[in-house]
Amino acid sequence: MPDAAFQLLLWLLAGVLIVLGFAGLILPVLPGIPLMYAGLVLLAWAEDFVHVGWLTLTVLGVLTLLSHGIDFLATAMGAKRFGASPRAVMGAALGAVAGLFFGLLGILLGPFVGAVLGEFSRKATLREATQAGVGATLGLLFGALLKLALAFTMLGVFVLVRLL
Repeated sequence: MPDAAFQLLLWLLAGVLIVLGFAGLILPVLPGIPLMYAGLVLLAWAEDFVHVGWLTLTVLGVLTLLSHGIDFLATAMGAKRFGASPRAVMGAALGAVAGLFFGLLGILLGPFVGAVLGEFSRKATLREATQAGVGATLGLLFGALLKLALAFTMLGVFVLVRLL
C-alpha cells in the first residue's frame, strides 16, 4: 500500500485527470476518455488495486479504445446519411479544430462551416453543401453524446466495482 502522502498525491492527480477528461469530452483538443481512464487507473493504484483490479481496468481500457472510433464513425454516419462527401467529413473535423479558437460559437459552427467548405471544394451546389454541413455537424454532436454516455458508464463501472 502506498504511504499516505503518495496515496493523497495519487488521489489528487486522479481527480485532476478525471475532471480534465470530462472537459475533453467538450473540447476536442483534450483526449477526454483516455485522460479519464488514466485517472481511474491512478485511483485503483492509490488503493494498491485491492478494490478495483486488472480485470476491471482491462474492460475500461477496451472501452477507452472504442471511444476513439466513436467520433469518426458518428461523423461519417451523420454525413453519409445526409449525402456528404469524404471531403465534407474531413472539412467538418478540421472545422471543429479551427472552431476551438473562436470560443463556444466556433465550437458549434466550426464543423458546419468546415463541412460546407469541404463539400464546395468538390463543386457541390449550395443545397448539397448545406445538407453535408448539417449531417456532419449532427454526426459530431451524436458522437459527443455517445462519448459522454461512455464516460459516465466507465465511471459507473469503476464506482460499482469499488463499492461492491
